Amino acid sequence: MRARPRPAPLPDSPLRLVRWAAPRPAGYRALFERVGARWLWYSRLALSEEALAAVLAEPGREVYAAIDRAGIELGLVELVREPHATNIAYFALVPELTGRGIGRWLMAETLARAWERETRLVWLHTSTLDHPRALGFYLAQGFEAVARTVETFPDPRRTGLLPPDCAPQLPLL
Repeated sequence: MRARPRPAPLPDSPLRLVRWAAPRPAGYRALFERVGARWLWYSRLALSEEALAAVLAEPGREVYAAIDRAGIELGLVELVREPHATNIAYFALVPELTGRGIGRWLMAETLARAWERETRLVWLHTSTLDHPRALGFYLAQGFEAVARTVETFPDPRRTGLLPPDCAPQLPLL
């Protein structure tokens, strides 16, 4: 996304986006697994407590949780600030909220924060392991596709990083 989106009313949501000023690895890891296990997100689960703490404390990294009225964390946004650019490193809701319009609200909130500074570019990666409608969603929000790559990795269900019954839509490899 090379230009700030035009202002528009925020979609309604029962959630609010709260910055975690100093995320604790255990809480971050639990939310990361809740929002990402269905899509085989495992990278942060593979890090030691110390390595994850170091990543979360990196300058320019901002972590947000989408929480409901009871304070239950149901979404994760992670931004990485670079000179004149912001990377949306992680963007997700728990699978139970998919298809209810809350993703549009979360993206609007995310983009408002991503464009806060002297940003000229907001970018993210998606993959075939994300929700099947992720790419279309990002394109509809104003992003453009610029590259396609092929990545391979050991199935995290086989390595023990994720339970074998998560991601039932994907064959266990």
